[in-house]
Amino acid sequence: MSGAVIIGAGPGIGQAVAHRFAREGLPITLISRRDRHVKDVARSVASHGVPVVTLQADSTDRAELDAALDQAVDRHGVPQVAVYNAALVRADELGELSVREHMDAWAVNVIGAVNAAARLLPAMAARGSGTFLATGGMPEPKPQYVSLSLGKSGLRTLTTLLDQQYGAAGVHVAAVTVDGPVAPGTDFDPDRIAEHYWRLHTQPRHLWAREVVYSGASSAG
Repeated sequence: MSGAVIIGAGPGIGQAVAHRFAREGLPITLISRRDRHVKDVARSVASHGVPVVTLQADSTDRAELDAALDQAVDRHGVPQVAVYNAALVRADELGELSVREHMDAWAVNVIGAVNAAARLLPAMAARGSGTFLATGGMPEPKPQYVSLSLGKSGLRTLTTLLDQQYGAAGVHVAAVTVDGPVAPGTDFDPDRIAEHYWRLHTQPRHLWAREVVYSGASSAG
């Protein structure tokens, strides 16, 4: 049975999404650049009794990411759903960052998702089904978060491009745009947010949404 691949599987949304899909019986592959994070998440997800694979890869290193995704496919087949949750979140204002620092942020926030999609979506399209979800944010750009605002805008554009290229072949591409700081026990509890990933994945094709904007516990849907 093919399952779910979560890229950026640390504490918070990554872990919550892994739990949500594992509760439905999907095998889980967790990918993170931090070995400790991915193993901590794996231990908690294993309680659902599903197969769990942990892989260490930096989403900004295309060769590493490709190798990890290939291993995921070897173990569980082309995934039913892939979630790109990696991000570089920091406060920075106009002119504060060097060119290199901007490029590093862009690599995590956008290019990692580009490369993950390039590796997985052609196979999903060939099968005729699959879901690719990205964790978005900053629905309104903020001048105190320049690199993140630019990155999340780029990620939103990427989901549009991918939908245009692969939607007709049966691949549902969408973003869950989180408009606030994620923390357990708050309106932005990761478990609440994870429900939207599952709902997008299970939407009937004629109702596919390309984006859900989560503005707190009272958000619709």
